[in-house]
Amino acid sequence: MTKTFRRGGIHPPDNKLSAKTPIEVMPLPDTVTVPLSQHIGAPSTPIVVKGDKVLAGQLIATTSGFVSANIHSPVSGTVTAIDNIPDAGGMRRPMITIKVEGDEWAESIDRSPELKTGCSLQSSEIVEKIAAAGIVGMGGATFPTQVKLSVPAGKTAEFLIINGVECEPYLTSDHRVMLEKGEELIEGIRILARALGVKQSFIGIENNKRDTQEHLQGLLAGATDIKVVPLKVKYPQGGEKQLIDAVTGRQVPSGGLPIDVGAVVQNVGTAFAVYEAVQKNKPLVERVVTVTGKKLRKPSNLLVRIGTPINSLIEYCGGLPEDAGKVIGGGPMMGRAMSNTNAPVTKGTSGILIMPGDESLRPAAASCIRCGKCVSVCPMGLQPYMLYKLASRNLFANMELFSAQDCIECGSCSYTCPAALPLLDYIRLGKAEVMKIMRARKA
Repeated sequence: MTKTFRRGGIHPPDNKLSAKTPIEVMPLPDTVTVPLSQHIGAPSTPIVVKGDKVLAGQLIATTSGFVSANIHSPVSGTVTAIDNIPDAGGMRRPMITIKVEGDEWAESIDRSPELKTGCSLQSSEIVEKIAAAGIVGMGGATFPTQVKLSVPAGKTAEFLIINGVECEPYLTSDHRVMLEKGEELIEGIRILARALGVKQSFIGIENNKRDTQEHLQGLLAGATDIKVVPLKVKYPQGGEKQLIDAVTGRQVPSGGLPIDVGAVVQNVGTAFAVYEAVQKNKPLVERVVTVTGKKLRKPSNLLVRIGTPINSLIEYCGGLPEDAGKVIGGGPMMGRAMSNTNAPVTKGTSGILIMPGDESLRPAAASCIRCGKCVSVCPMGLQPYMLYKLASRNLFANMELFSAQDCIECGSCSYTCPAALPLLDYIRLGKAEVMKIMRARKA
C-alpha cells in the first residue's frame, strides 16, 4: 500500500502545467536588487558600499546572528545603492542594488558541468561551508541550513528525509531538479547525511511524479544508504510533520520539532545547493523558479539569479494575460498575493503563479453550517472553525488553548469550507498573536 500521512488532507487539482518543460536559463537583467532579509532570522549586514565593484558569487552581506544567512552577489557589476525598496507585498525592506556589467565570477567557484563525487570533509567542515554559502531552506521556509544541521544537545538525528513531494498545485521546480540534476542531488544528500552522521536517507516523492521516482531509483540501483519512497498524492504532504509521518510512521508531538523523533528534513533544492556549495564552492545565488498559470502563454521552469525583478520573468514567459486577476508568490494554497511585481526573486521564491480573474475572486462568505469539514481535513488535528471564531473576536489567549501555534497554514480548511469563510486568514492573524504571547511569557 502506498504510504501517506494519517490525518486530514485534501486533493486539489495538480495543474502541473510545466512538469514536462525543461529548466531554461533566464537571461541576466540590467539591474538586480538583493534583499538583506530573505531568510528566517536576523537580516544580514552589508559589507559593501555604493560604488563598489563586485563579482558573481562574492560575499556582500554577512550573518548578524545565530539564525541568519550570508548573502552573495548574484551578478558582476557595480553597487549603485543600499536602500529600502518595496518587496512583493509592498513593504519597504533593505536591499542592495547592483548594476549588471558582464558575468564575471569569483575565482574560487567551479562552474564546470562535471559531476564531482565523494566528500572527505568532517561534519563541522561541511556545516561551515554550507553556512559560508548562505544556503537556506528552498521549499519556502528559508530557515538557515547550517542551523538546521546543528543538532541540539540531547537530541540525535537518526535519518535524513529529502522533501521531493512538491504537493503545492502548479509548482514543478523541484520535479525538474530531480529529473535534470539527479546525480548532483544524490551527492548533496550524501553530504547532508555525512554532516548529520546518519546512515539512512529517504527521498519522499508523490506518485504524480513517477518519472522522477523511476529516474532516481535507477541512479540509486544497488545503493542502500538512500531510498526513494513513493507516496500517495495528498496535500499537504510536503509539510515536515506530514512527510515524517508518511515516510517513517513517526508523529512529531504538539509543539515539537522533527529532531524530537530523530528526523531532519531538507528540500530537494536545498540538497542540490549543498552539493554546489561543498563540491563547487558555489554560494546560493540562483535558483529554479516555476512561472505558470492557465492563461500564461509559456509556463516555464527558469534558472534565475537572485535579485532578478519578478516582472521580467513574467514578460519572458509571454507577459501578463489580459484576464490576469492575481499574481501569487508560490502556489495557490500557501502562496501570497503580490502587490508589487517589480520586487526581486529571493532564495525562497519557488514559483510565480498568474491566476485568471474568475479564479482569483473569493465567493461571498456565508454563515458556518457546523459541517465539520474543516476539522476532518486539518492535517494537524485542529478545530479551524473554533480558531476562526476566537480570532474574529480577538480572543487570542484562548487560541493557544486550541493549539493555534501548531497550525502549518496549509489552507486545507479554507479550501474545503462550503461557507467560503476566510478561515486561514483569521487563523494566521491569531497565530501571530499567540506566538507573541508565548514569546513574552518565555522572556
